[in-house]
Amino acid sequence: MGKGDLGKSYNDGEVITRQGDPGDCMYVIQQGRVEVLVEQEGVETPLRIATEGEFMGEMAIFDREERSATLRAVGEARILTIDKKNFLKRIHKDPSLAFRLVQTMSKRVRDLSNEVARLKNTVVRD
Repeated sequence: MGKGDLGKSYNDGEVITRQGDPGDCMYVIQQGRVEVLVEQEGVETPLRIATEGEFMGEMAIFDREERSATLRAVGEARILTIDKKNFLKRIHKDPSLAFRLVQTMSKRVRDLSNEVARLKNTVVRD
């Protein structure tokens, strides 16, 4: 990602994308932090805080499904939006980007697997 990329600025608490919205692009945090949360029956559950340099919403590049989570700025944040066409162009210029994306996705799958195992253990014990 070049330094010349101009992202969009968001104020504290501003929603970048909402769970259930159609997805056709991914986001990169250029500056600041972003809260990732899921909403169910009006209850918000924070999942994590993403920080500078992180990818978010990358699944939309591949499957164009609805957003699985809401992204909200924590403090001021600058976010770069990348659609599929730009993503493919960037990968052509810098193939290591594809590796970094797969690495990020793999880590998230591993973290989710660990969390599912932990939750199953908790349910079995109670």
